[in-house]
Amino acid sequence: MPYLKQVILKSGKDQSLRRYHPWIFSGAIKKMIGNPKDGDIVKVFDNKGEFLAMGHYQVGSIAVRVLSFEDKEPDREFWYIKIAESFKYRQIIGLANSASTNVYRIVNAEGDGMPGLIADYYDGTLVVQFHSVGMYLIRDILFDIFSEIIGKKLLSIYDKSQKTLPYKAPVEPLDGWVFGKESIKPVKEYGNIFKIDCESGQKTGFYIDQRENRKLVQEYSIDRKVLNMFGYSGGFSVYALRGDANLVHTVDSSASAIKLAETNVELNFPGSSRHKAFTADAFKYLDESDNKYDLIILDPPAFAKHQNVLHQALQGYKRLNAKAINSIRPGGFLFTFSCSQVVSRENFRKSVFVAAANTGRSVRILHNLSQPADHPVSIYHPEGEYMKGLVLYVE
Repeated sequence: MPYLKQVILKSGKDQSLRRYHPWIFSGAIKKMIGNPKDGDIVKVFDNKGEFLAMGHYQVGSIAVRVLSFEDKEPDREFWYIKIAESFKYRQIIGLANSASTNVYRIVNAEGDGMPGLIADYYDGTLVVQFHSVGMYLIRDILFDIFSEIIGKKLLSIYDKSQKTLPYKAPVEPLDGWVFGKESIKPVKEYGNIFKIDCESGQKTGFYIDQRENRKLVQEYSIDRKVLNMFGYSGGFSVYALRGDANLVHTVDSSASAIKLAETNVELNFPGSSRHKAFTADAFKYLDESDNKYDLIILDPPAFAKHQNVLHQALQGYKRLNAKAINSIRPGGFLFTFSCSQVVSRENFRKSVFVAAANTGRSVRILHNLSQPADHPVSIYHPEGEYMKGLVLYVE
C-alpha cells in the first residue's frame, strides 16, 4: 500500500534533492497526497513517481525538511542511530571526553542530519531546542534516546523551545525542565569557568559556537586594551584577561547580561581591577570611545533573521564596523562577526569592506572565522554556515 502522505514535485524541481540538499521549498511542489499537516512525515517523489526523500512537512516557505534520502520508516531505531552517530562524532573530535571543556553541542540540526533539532550539553545538563513541529512531536522519544546514549553523565534536560518553533505552529510549547536538577552548575571551556543561564539567557544559555574564536582573542590580547562589544556573559572578556590584556571593557545594552559578565570575570579573576562593565548602546558607546582600544570585538545579535530585512541588516553591519574601525588605535585588531544565516559570507565581507573604505584607513584581513567543529556544516547544505567572522589589522 502506498504511503498516505506524499509530496509530488514539479518537473525539473528535483535537482537540488538529487544533490542531497535537505530543504524542499513550497514553490517546488506540484501536488500533495493525503493532506499532510504541520509535523507529518511525508515521502517525496519526482513528477514521474520516483522516490527521492522522506522528511517532516511544515507550513511555510521551507515545506519539507529532509530526514533521509532512503525509503525507511523513521522509528525509534532510526533516531537512535542518528543521535548515536552524532554523539560518537563529538567523541572522535575530542569534546565528549575533554578534561578542560565540558560544554559542547551534541546535535546541530542539518549539520548532523536532524533538521529542526539543537541539543547542547552543559556538564550534565542537556538544553534542547526544537525548530520544527515534526521534531517537537517526537520529543519524548528523543529525550529517552539522549538519556540512553549519554548515560549516567546526563543529570537533567531542559526544553527551551517556546520561542524557536515556527510562528503559528499548531503546538503550545512551554520552556521547562523535563527531568533532573533545575539548575546548571558552572561549566568549563578551555579551563575557564562560566556560569550559565539556560532559562532566561540567549540561545541555549551560552554562545558555544564562539569557543575557538574566543581562544584566538586570547592569543591577540597580550598587553592590549580590549573592548568586548555586545559582551553578553563576558566570554570574550574572560579570554582576553586570560591572554594578559592590560584592560578589558565589556559593553551590553542588557543590565542582566552585564551582571552575568561580571560574575564570570569574578569566577576566573577574583578581585581583578583590569575589567569594567558598562550597560550602554553600542553605537553611542563607540561614538564616545575616544580611540583608546587596541582590540575591539563586535559580536552583535543577528541583524537579519529573514531575507526581507537583508538590506537593512547589511547597512547596520556597515555602520557598526565603520564606527569600530574609526575607534581603534593604529596597529589594533578588530574581531567582527555576523551570526545571521541570511547574510552570506560574501555580503558580510562586502559590508565590512565598505565600512573600512569609508574610514580611509589601511585595513588587512588576517583570519576568516566560522563556527567550531561541534557545529558542523553539511557539504550539501551551505546555509548551515551561519557564522561569519573576520580578524582585521587596522593601521
